[in-house]
Amino acid sequence: MSRFSNLGHKLYQGEVSFDFVGRRKLWYSISAVIVLVAGIGLAMGLHLGIEFKGGSVYTVTKPGLSVSQAQDAVNKIVSSHPLVQSTDNGEIRIQVSSEDKTTSSEFTGKLSQEIGVPVEEIGAQVIGPSWGEQISNKALTGLIIFMILVTVYLAIAFEWRMAVAALVALIHDLLITIGVYALVGFEVTPGTVIGFLTILGYSLYDTVVVFDTVKENTKDLTKQNRLTYSEAANAGLNQTLVRSLNTTVVALLPVAALLFIGGGLLGAGTLNDISLALFIGLAAGAYSSICVATPLLAQLKEEAPEMKALAKRVAQRRAADAKAAEAKAAAKEAGEEEEIADEDLPAGMVGQRGRAAGTTRAKGRPSTKR
Repeated sequence: MSRFSNLGHKLYQGEVSFDFVGRRKLWYSISAVIVLVAGIGLAMGLHLGIEFKGGSVYTVTKPGLSVSQAQDAVNKIVSSHPLVQSTDNGEIRIQVSSEDKTTSSEFTGKLSQEIGVPVEEIGAQVIGPSWGEQISNKALTGLIIFMILVTVYLAIAFEWRMAVAALVALIHDLLITIGVYALVGFEVTPGTVIGFLTILGYSLYDTVVVFDTVKENTKDLTKQNRLTYSEAANAGLNQTLVRSLNTTVVALLPVAALLFIGGGLLGAGTLNDISLALFIGLAAGAYSSICVATPLLAQLKEEAPEMKALAKRVAQRRAADAKAAEAKAAAKEAGEEEEIADEDLPAGMVGQRGRAAGTTRAKGRPSTKR
């Protein structure tokens, strides 16, 4: 842990730096592959829950009744692949799609005979597809409003390029999360929608923290000629790197417990709805804030005229510094230095006149030794 803290200090001080911005083509390629796979999953279709497509929900409470026993009994009644799950309070929850034409009274009567439970002890709830359509439309409307407000806020608080980069990162995270959901085949429920909106807020928060540091690092950047915008942005990204990783790990731990222990080992399938969305979304949000949002921001900024001029000045200074270093190395190798006026020195060698003149005078002075 002390090593990790030491690394964080070195990153903040600039003693160690990872070139995330300079490798943006690599990150863009990785993101493109992930989004393509997610797109394939979306093309295959989402497994919508009964709340969205309509159907019937039946709950049964019987000591000793297992999910497999209930599944066998239900399969004898309907053939539309009903979903059977156990709930946290010991009940068996059965979901039957609206595609099945079996009436509620007919289903409860047959189920009562199969599992030996009185009809009146079987809870039944019918959900129409129109209700699910309303929920879907409201969720989509909320998402669009959220995106608009985020863009407006970032454009006012920072600038439009940061707003565009953050919006692209949010869409990136949303596509990946929904795509993975489709590939895994988990059921999309209202809890899933809540998870989607939660991860968008987290991803935005992490991106804004990075952008705030980048904004501080690039203040009055055009008044110097040592760093380009991309390099200053990369420095800001490195300064917040350890903090972003720590925040992500701490957030992922309880979500992983819900997903792998609660939903996997303990069999509480209802936890999977929100926990998978949170787990994938948190990981994608951390990745996008580091490898997508900031590199994209730097790319957009580098297209501005003032940043192009800055990059040109930085390149000229570095070329002059390299030339000066070569001249100095050549003079040192020859064992002598010529006296050169400061105004004739390349950038990076101004101030060397006194030492060069001293060397020349020492060379021309007659020796006092006999």
